[in-house]
Amino acid sequence: MKIALPSRNNNIDDHFGHCEYYTIFTVDTQTKEITASETLPSPAGCGCKSNIAPILSDMGVKVMLAGNMGEGAVRVLNNVGIEVLRGCSGDVKTVALKWLEGSLADSGDICHEHEHGCHNE
Repeated sequence: MKIALPSRNNNIDDHFGHCEYYTIFTVDTQTKEITASETLPSPAGCGCKSNIAPILSDMGVKVMLAGNMGEGAVRVLNNVGIEVLRGCSGDVKTVALKWLEGSLADSGDICHEHEHGCHNE
């Protein structure tokens, strides 16, 4: 199974739509181990309006562990079969391991303000 984390400097980027790259971990949910990792550069533009959701889905990503995320991005990811958990922060590997342990839950935090303007058209 693969999980993705919007990243900057090996930490969860608080704003999904403007992360530097995505860290993608292949995980074994039985042994609760990370078996492989890779990074995917973030496409230009806001996350929910980019083509990142189908790219991640095609790569086999089933879960997105993120910081803050707008409702549009959550909907786009859910529509391609990616479950979203918001409210994550810190080192990406630590967050992934906490998720594997079952100690993370979706915070429900939704980004309502988009000062960067990608939603104003």
